[in-house]
Amino acid sequence: MLHPLGCVLVWTCLLSFIVALRDQPQVIGSRQPIVAAPGDDVILPCHLEPQFNVEGLTVEWSLPDLKPDPADPLSRVEYVHLYRQRHEIPDMKIRSYAMRTALFTDELKDGNISLKITNVTLADQGRYRCFIPKLNSPVDQSVVQLVVAPQSHKTWTPEPDPKSLPDPDQNDETDAGGRLHLNVLIPLVFFLLVLGGGVGVYSLKRRHQNQNCLKYVPAKPLAV
Repeated sequence: MLHPLGCVLVWTCLLSFIVALRDQPQVIGSRQPIVAAPGDDVILPCHLEPQFNVEGLTVEWSLPDLKPDPADPLSRVEYVHLYRQRHEIPDMKIRSYAMRTALFTDELKDGNISLKITNVTLADQGRYRCFIPKLNSPVDQSVVQLVVAPQSHKTWTPEPDPKSLPDPDQNDETDAGGRLHLNVLIPLVFFLLVLGGGVGVYSLKRRHQNQNCLKYVPAKPLAV
């Protein structure tokens, strides 16, 4: 059982960690699938919260479920869209997305990393990951689901305002983007519990030692 002092220490450290983590920019994607019909132009919403300038950073949009090409001995990663050194890198792009994707480069300074895909096809359906490799945050990526259905209707505008995108506080904590990662919190909580337990044991030992020092010692009888 944890000593009360250990519990206070654990929760204080945990709350301090959560507050510090929420101050860091986090990649936030759409929680709901984006639905489109073949031939539509779609936007996969993704932004940083709080706003953070990513003009000088690398932004990667990829297909996390895409299996590597066995004919490629180097197992090179191909991207739906790759932004690096302040411009797009088309050489590492999946051929089927050539000339069909774009970022809102004038809004990168505000943290908007949404991806626009033109002339959607049925083959475009799937999960898309937006990732900022050098973002100093444990939440540096998010996954957006695109559903392509023949009878779907457009439900979005060409350029969404990042402020209107989902708030990170409303996201599921087990989702892939915009919330605290359990693989970060679980080891931290375990460490703090062990630390708190150690503090509790140390405190109990000190109390026991103090009690031994205060035990009553009978006085010796005075000589007559």
